[in-house]
Amino acid sequence: MRDFLKIAAASAVGTLVGLFSLLLLMGLGAFGLVGVLLSSGSSEPELEIEDKSVLVFDLATDIVDGAVSDSGAIFEEAFYGGARSVSLYNALQAIEAAADDEKISGIYLKGSPQEGLATLKEVREALSQFKESGKPIWAYNTGFNERDYYITSVADNLVLAPVGLMEINGFRAETQFLGNALRKYGVGVQVLRVGRYKSAVEPFTRSESSPEDKQQTEALIGDLWQEFVQTVSNDREVSAEQVQQLADEVGLIEPEQAVELGLVDRLGFYDDVLLGLRELSGVADEEDENEIVVDLEDFPQTSLTEYAQVAARERNRNFGGPDDTVAIVYAEGEIIVGNETLPGSVTSQGLSDTLREMRKDEEVKAVVLRVNSPGGSAIASEVIADEVKLLAEEKPLIVSMGDYAASGGYMIAAPGAKILASPTTITGSIGVYGLLLNFQEIANNNGITWDVVKTAELADMETTARPQTEKELAIQQGYVDSLYERFTGIVAEGRDISLSRVGQVAQGRVWTGEDAIAADLVDELGGLEDAIALAAESAELEGDYQVKEFPRLPTFEEQLLNSILGTGTVAISQLPWNKDPLTDELLKLREDFTLLEQLNDPNNVYMRLPFTTDIE
Repeated sequence: MRDFLKIAAASAVGTLVGLFSLLLLMGLGAFGLVGVLLSSGSSEPELEIEDKSVLVFDLATDIVDGAVSDSGAIFEEAFYGGARSVSLYNALQAIEAAADDEKISGIYLKGSPQEGLATLKEVREALSQFKESGKPIWAYNTGFNERDYYITSVADNLVLAPVGLMEINGFRAETQFLGNALRKYGVGVQVLRVGRYKSAVEPFTRSESSPEDKQQTEALIGDLWQEFVQTVSNDREVSAEQVQQLADEVGLIEPEQAVELGLVDRLGFYDDVLLGLRELSGVADEEDENEIVVDLEDFPQTSLTEYAQVAARERNRNFGGPDDTVAIVYAEGEIIVGNETLPGSVTSQGLSDTLREMRKDEEVKAVVLRVNSPGGSAIASEVIADEVKLLAEEKPLIVSMGDYAASGGYMIAAPGAKILASPTTITGSIGVYGLLLNFQEIANNNGITWDVVKTAELADMETTARPQTEKELAIQQGYVDSLYERFTGIVAEGRDISLSRVGQVAQGRVWTGEDAIAADLVDELGGLEDAIALAAESAELEGDYQVKEFPRLPTFEEQLLNSILGTGTVAISQLPWNKDPLTDELLKLREDFTLLEQLNDPNNVYMRLPFTTDIE
């Protein structure tokens, strides 16, 4: 089945990428495109920040756990009108620098974020600290859902369009189950699993959640919801009880009611906000016969991604101390077997090589391993965990958990000296599973049969032409059991707790970061910058030290060029044209196929969170 899915996914992805490449080449010309790509890698002039500039933070910017190069800004600007990605560290540092920068008059938040609550919490805390400088934060949108409101509620000038709505109706976890459909069409599914709570297999075998999965999911989204409620009530003139009542009884809050409740400061359209920002930046409106004739968007401003580059260059320029470095090593995305460094994936050899380099680099005195991964391949996870262990034996290694650090993502975190998590980090899920699919029934019903000749009884154990025998299932379950024992052993050794204690909190159960402290899986709550400070303290670094990010991810134009030349893929869903709803759904389906294609463990055994559960 895995090979079938890989072929299907490769065909679908290849067709989409091929069509896009053809259209792009027809529009720009092959030589012109290559010229644009190559020229974008040339040196860029340093940006100059005007006096009283507004720092414009488009929340649609991808805040990634990765070392983003700024060399692709020109090319991305040609597509988007501005670079679209920035590392979390650089985003936090930019907001901090803006508070002390006399040229920055305030911050303007616009758009809608896509990151999880753990990442948004770190950004929100940086914005709260920015407000202590006395500079204002403006925020505007035509409507707010919970994710939007979680971060924009920090603003002291929060504006909602008079025609907009606020959606505060609670969080839900919705899981799609395929069990009945697979049975209906004659696709057989056999499960290998260790862990009562390891629910990643359930969408393929059941029609509803098991009691164990429902229990852990209710606890998980309950904690996430309480984080939202408490955060909002702390910054706005509304109590936690009122927020809960709104979610239970109202759901969709109309603009006038939002103002009355203190959820927003006032109503206004985009032009009203622009007038406020122009006043903030000291721009006088020119008038002719009592009519404004200037472009309202024409005032001193800089985007977060631009300003992050300026702040980073200023930090590097001012660093004059010894070559003491705290390295941030990012592990973001699916954990897969592979050699290359790929955006959105953690490859076994790629990350292992980076960790080995950090171990051998004498200038690197301490390492922060930033994990934002739901897990993946069992083999790849254990290969990386071994390198983490070796590094932790030689240098201080602090783990910072992002939105997810679960299953295989937790395995690679466990050997760290200290583990820090956000209250909303999804972690744990210490368990192993495998799915064995066969197509005997659906094939036979359509006139397809197989015959096999073999030299040993188990030679066709990996076939999809029939169900596995009891003997074959027992052999493979034994392998899964041994993986689980190794997993719990890595956790017990890394966390310095007993195997019996690991057994109590494992079983595939998912925890929030706050609950994971009581479960002995996390040491304390804290964000990326807390982890950096702890790493420096552990390495006894006094005074100046520099922070470097690894590994460098391919830029957008490098991905696109590789895609056109057939050596890589580009994220189709990031392309800049407006998509209709049908196209959007097709692109989501394409991303699901890509995920299935990435399930490349040689033994088809995985340590991963459920595939089809969306929390909204």
